[in-house]
Amino acid sequence: MVNSQVSHPILAKAAHLQVLGKSPAGFYLRMNKRIWECLPSGVRNLYPVRLHMAWLHTLVCLRAQYQQFLGTFFFRNRPALELMRRLADQKPQGATLRIAVLGCSIGAEVYSILWSIRSTRPDLKVLLVAVDISKEILSFAEKGIYVPTTSKFVGASIFERLSETEKAEMFDWEGDQAKVKSWLKEGITWQLGDAADPELLKTLGSHDMVVASNFLCHMAPADAEKCLGNIARLVSPGGYLFVSGINLDVRTKLAVDLGWQPVPDLLEEIHDGDPSLRGDWPWERWGLEPLNRSKQDWQTRYAAVFRIADPPSQ
Repeated sequence: MVNSQVSHPILAKAAHLQVLGKSPAGFYLRMNKRIWECLPSGVRNLYPVRLHMAWLHTLVCLRAQYQQFLGTFFFRNRPALELMRRLADQKPQGATLRIAVLGCSIGAEVYSILWSIRSTRPDLKVLLVAVDISKEILSFAEKGIYVPTTSKFVGASIFERLSETEKAEMFDWEGDQAKVKSWLKEGITWQLGDAADPELLKTLGSHDMVVASNFLCHMAPADAEKCLGNIARLVSPGGYLFVSGINLDVRTKLAVDLGWQPVPDLLEEIHDGDPSLRGDWPWERWGLEPLNRSKQDWQTRYAAVFRIADPPSQ
């Protein structure tokens, strides 16, 4: 398993070093951030600078305290939703499409997925199981009632990335309160569960699409690797795994070891499709590094969608 503490033992010690109650690593990161903010974009993209920033991101991750984070938006990554729509469009008329969303949180991703598919393929029978470890959060998501400040940790409206047309089509409004329309709530099973539970496959069964976005980055790398391996077992042979917001070394290692096939369609657009992740690199542990085509394994490393040709080993 990927373990940053083992891979960078000296850096790990430096990351947690305290001198007179102060962190030299914290000061070093703050100093670099001030310099970074003054650099023109052309300089930021130079290879030595990007290499240094990647090193700084490793330091950030080594210092991180891992805990879950509930900030999100509707239509958080439009290219990913577009790819889901394209894949769903390959289904024959009237077919059943099974989707599992792990770490569904407050439901914004669930309703965004269903709108993207049902608005263009109303003939499909979409059965979606939404899983989260928190009963309270699941109850909130099932009610489907939101206000702009619902996702308060983001510091912006949860509706920020929606057009006025989309707002009208997805919600019934009372003032600034939005209630998800009934046609979007059909076919959803809200399931209390842990994505790392080895019994997950027995509980949920297999699915055409499995989505595990923006929660694995809040786990230590070794735990995230184990959890993602467990999640991948839910994908039906020939199905698709969507996984973003995760340590790229963890995702790349699993993809190579388990023979996942990176989906090239919209690969770069999906990688850059969530400004929340791209904008926070390298200063937050969930920050997403710029796509670098010079890397030998760049398609596997930067793909957020994989086709699972055969079921992973049990």
